[in-house]
Order: sequence, then structure tokens, then C-alpha cells
Amino acid sequence: MDGIILAGGAGTRMRPLTLDKPKPLLELRDRPILAWSLMSLRGAVDRVLVVVHHLKEQIADFMAAQDIFADYQLVEQLPEPLGTGHALLCCRDQLAGDGFLVVNGDDLYSADALRELSRQEFGLLSNARADYEHFGVVVRSPTGDFLRIHEKPPPGTYSAPAPCNSGAYKFTRAVFDYELSKSERGELEITDCISAAARDHAVAVVESPFWLPIGDPAALAAAQSVDVARWIPDLPHPPAPSRRSRST
Repeated sequence: MDGIILAGGAGTRMRPLTLDKPKPLLELRDRPILAWSLMSLRGAVDRVLVVVHHLKEQIADFMAAQDIFADYQLVEQLPEPLGTGHALLCCRDQLAGDGFLVVNGDDLYSADALRELSRQEFGLLSNARADYEHFGVVVRSPTGDFLRIHEKPPPGTYSAPAPCNSGAYKFTRAVFDYELSKSERGELEITDCISAAARDHAVAVVESPFWLPIGDPAALAAAQSVDVARWIPDLPHPPAPSRRSRST
């Protein structure tokens, strides 16, 4: 199974740190964020597609040097990043199989939760947060079925903590059957992909005990004190097969 890491954004909220370094390569507890992302996917996927654009050469150099995934591919978001849904569409012709995971390149997740997510047909990771108004709340029916994502609802809309969409998804190729429209931000949103899929498919909501969004310099500074290795263990690397990679 493939895993997609969305790493093509310019990281504008992380400036000035991202003026000369892509956000996925910023250091978190002595490792680039991207290294943690790769480690979290180990055991859930066999190959990774890394979507790039901003300072893509640095990410290409890192991927060539890392020893976490021997089988990977860089996918450039062209002509420019037009949202997370656009990043997903850029990977359509590069996917090797039917099912695949997608994770945000500036969020970290429990490796165990990602493995559980990988076993679903369609699904997303949810994490309960008291500050849900800054994120998208997972809305479910009275019987527990996923309905939609309510983006940044006003405070008081839900009882805290509320289940929030963490930005990690499981899809099949059927997701490409749905046509996306630009959001109010003028972008194609991956959240619209999972909401559209829910019209015809059951979408599992997998609760994750750990989600670390790293959106700005203050969040990165605070994350330095988080025991990330508790949720993303540095397992011994298996013998690597011959490296296979290419860019598109």
C-alpha cells in the first residue's frame, strides 16, 4: 500500500523559519519533521509518495539520504499548490494500488493509529480537543456514522473536548470519481474528498490518542517538549531492498 505525505506547501504561517527551508525539514527533537512522518508510516505502507513544491530540491536531497523507506517517489504539485485536494489529484497516476493513506506533512500521528486506519476502506483519524474551534469537527449521525467535517465552528457549538479531524485519511481510487470545487479560500480541499466519499461509502472514524499539529513557530517550540517517540517509536530498520525512486 502507498502512503502520501503532503509536503508541498510554502509554510507561510511558519515564516521566517520556512524562508530558506521547507517546513517538513524543520527540526523536532533532533529530527526533521519529515523523518518522524516517515517513521510513523512504517508498518502501515510499503511505499511513500512525497508531494513537493516549495524548496523541493532540499526535500529531494533528504529523501535520497534517508534510510526509512527505500521505495519512494517525489510528486511535484504543478503548476503551483492549489490546496490539499489538488495535491491528492497530482498523485492519481502515480499510485501503485487501490487503497492508500494520506497524511499532512506538518502533523504527526500515532504509528499504531495509522496502522489501524490503513485497515479501513475509507476513513480518517480523529482526536478529541478542547480547542476544537481551530480545527474541523467530525460530525456523526445519531448511530455514529460519519457525515461531514464542520470546519472551525464557533466556540460553544460542541461540548469540549470535541472529535477533530487530524488530517490523516484512508482512501481507495474511488475517491477520484468525485469532482472537487474550489472552496472559499480558492483551493481544492481534501476534506471535501472524504465528505463526498461518505455519500456512497462507509467512512470509519479511527480515534487516535496522539496528534501533534505543527502550524507555526510557537507550535514548533512547544512540540520540542513532547515525547514524540512514545507514539512514533524508532524501530530497527529492516534490511533495505534496492532503492527505487523517481520524480514527476
